Amino acid sequence: MIVSDTPLAVTDALFFDGSGLDRAAAERVTAEALVHSDDGELFLEYRETESISLDDGRIRSAGFDTSRGFGLRAVAGEAAGYAHAGELSEAALKRAAATVASVSAGHSGTASVAPRETNSRLYSPANPLGNDGFAARTGLLAEIDAYARAKDSRVSQVSASLYGEWQAVQIIRADGHRVADLRPLVRLNVSVVVEKDGKRETGSHGLGGRFEYDRVTSPAVWKAAVDEALRQALVNLGSVAAPAGEMPVVLGSGWPGILLHEAIGHGLEGDFNRKKTSAFSGLLGTRIAAPGVTVVDDGTLPDRRGSLTVDDEGTPTSRTVLIEDGILKEFLQDRMNARLMGVRATGNGRRQSYAHAPMPRMTNTVMLGGSHEPEEMIRSVKRGLYAVNFGGGQVDITSGKFVFSASEAYLIEDGKIGPAVKGATLIGNGPDSLTKVEMVGSDMALDPGIGTCGKNGQGVPVGVGQPTLKISGLTIGGTAA
Repeated sequence: MIVSDTPLAVTDALFFDGSGLDRAAAERVTAEALVHSDDGELFLEYRETESISLDDGRIRSAGFDTSRGFGLRAVAGEAAGYAHAGELSEAALKRAAATVASVSAGHSGTASVAPRETNSRLYSPANPLGNDGFAARTGLLAEIDAYARAKDSRVSQVSASLYGEWQAVQIIRADGHRVADLRPLVRLNVSVVVEKDGKRETGSHGLGGRFEYDRVTSPAVWKAAVDEALRQALVNLGSVAAPAGEMPVVLGSGWPGILLHEAIGHGLEGDFNRKKTSAFSGLLGTRIAAPGVTVVDDGTLPDRRGSLTVDDEGTPTSRTVLIEDGILKEFLQDRMNARLMGVRATGNGRRQSYAHAPMPRMTNTVMLGGSHEPEEMIRSVKRGLYAVNFGGGQVDITSGKFVFSASEAYLIEDGKIGPAVKGATLIGNGPDSLTKVEMVGSDMALDPGIGTCGKNGQGVPVGVGQPTLKISGLTIGGTAA
């Protein structure tokens, strides 16, 4: 682990001490490449990653990897040039500069003002991989396997994995402005298969965030994760076929916010709205959701998986109110789309790595709580579905149509929670669903720290959250006869 007082000092040591790239040269070449551009930056990245997975008592895979490189971007109007390399040298940077400078040839842009400074640190800069705990983490996965099998004789298979990452970034602008960030990230996942009378069902649970491993490897935490995965598996073991048809749906708090993220959140990103390909294009200031629905994207939550002290363009993240009491207030913006749309950058310019250009992305997307109790919502439903956890899903950004599979769901019969159901698929339209929210719960919760968002081939860690919600009607795809 590199120890230093500031992220800039740490990243200076990583990128300029003995790497073949001099800081002064990096600043000079960047300035020359962006001289006629409206915007752009040099993005330097160093990353360490570790992954360990166990399946049925044996380590299936274990890996450790380091990467280091840069991405150089020049923006001129709506055009952007991007070049990257896994080699830190002045020669490589000059080759990249010659490539991206062509996008602004003949352009007489004025460089955009650098992002404002921030003194915030939303997470510890410590490297979770920087100790000698690899053997202990491997042993922990074996403990998880043994604990799960001892809990219930019906357990037939156990899978567990640990993932850790430490990312160091420095961003240099044409005017010499520099900003740096040190980003830890860890995650624990547990999956349990139970079997009875020839029927097999699975349950899973995961958790993580921007902190060191001890937050997920303490006995109380990992045992609770196993218990939750086992609980879900046993619930599914007693499930019946899901019904089909349109009916009221009560969505649980926390992780079910993934439906909000996918069906609504992507449509609120600036690039889709600038290009008018979102279902929400042109609707700023109008009512798009039922009263009581307030949605924010908040990248400033301490230690959360989707949080960033600064985004991948160097802009401090913020708490952006997207929908307030049903009214569309703002979109998520990176610097390029914000400039073209004449609005502020919200700190949502994100990229998967130095090999990718930034674009507007969510951080932690959350619906705020209301005044209703979850029990009140259940009592108000004659016959419907209570969806507690979700698996995969798909959404069309332009139309807002979505399909999501519920990994844990129950029938609601005469105002009471009935049997667990298997195979329930929720089908609907994001904008339409917002108008059908009838009750917003007082129990807002964040997900446990497991989300990864994909867009244009790039994946970034994100967070979601919501209270329990009652939606008046969604189409349920089920398997019941």
